[in-house]
Amino acid sequence: MANQDNLPLDWRALARTHPSAFLLAAQLLSLVLYAAFDGSSSRRVVLSALGVVILILVVWVITRSPAINWIAWVLMAPAIVLSLLFILFDHPTLLIGSALLEAVLYFYGAGSMVAYMMKDYRVTTDELFAAGVTFTLLAWGFAYLYLVCQTWLPGSFVGMTNPGQPRTFLELLFLSFTNLTAAGLGDILPVTAPARVLVMLEQFAGIGYVAVVVSRLIGMTLVQLRDQES
Repeated sequence: MANQDNLPLDWRALARTHPSAFLLAAQLLSLVLYAAFDGSSSRRVVLSALGVVILILVVWVITRSPAINWIAWVLMAPAIVLSLLFILFDHPTLLIGSALLEAVLYFYGAGSMVAYMMKDYRVTTDELFAAGVTFTLLAWGFAYLYLVCQTWLPGSFVGMTNPGQPRTFLELLFLSFTNLTAAGLGDILPVTAPARVLVMLEQFAGIGYVAVVVSRLIGMTLVQLRDQES
C-alpha cells in the first residue's frame, strides 16, 4: 500500500526532472498509433487528436526551457482550434493553417531544446532525452511543412504505391525521418520545386543537428568523464 501511495509522487518527480522523456515517449507512441490507424475511416480524427495531445506536451516542455513561453502559447492556441475545426469540416484551408502553425511550434520547440542543452557545460540525463526530442521535433515539423506543400500544391510528392494519390501524413513523416537521418530510402520523392526546396532545407537541418548538438553533447560527456577520472 505504501508503494501505491507513493507512485503519484514518483510520477510527478519524474515529470519535473525529465520532462523531455515524457514528450519523447509520447511521440514514439504516436508512431505506433499512426501505423495502427493508417487506412482506417477514423484516421483523420485520430491523427488530429494525437496532434493536439503532442502540441500540449510540446508547450509543456518549452515552458521548462529558457525559451519565451508566451510565444509557444500564441502558436498552440490557434493550432488546436484549427485542428478541431478541421476534424469537423475537413476543409483544405483549415488543414493548411493548422499544419503550418504546428510546424512553426515544433521548430520553436526544437530551438528551445537546443537552447536548453546549450545553457551550460554539464550533460544531464534529461538533456540526453532532449537531444532525442529535438530530432523528433524537427522531423514532425518538416512533415507538417510537407503536408502544407502537398495540400497547397497537389502532386508535390509521389510514391511507389498509388503514385497519383496524395501521400498520407505517415508517409510524409516517414520521408521526413529518412531525409533527416540521410537514410536515403527513396520510395517517396518530391517532384515540385517547393517540395524539393523543403527537402533540401531538412537535409541542411539534419547536418546542422549532428554537427552542433550531437557533437557538443558527446564532447561535454567526454570532458565530464575525464574530470571524474582525474
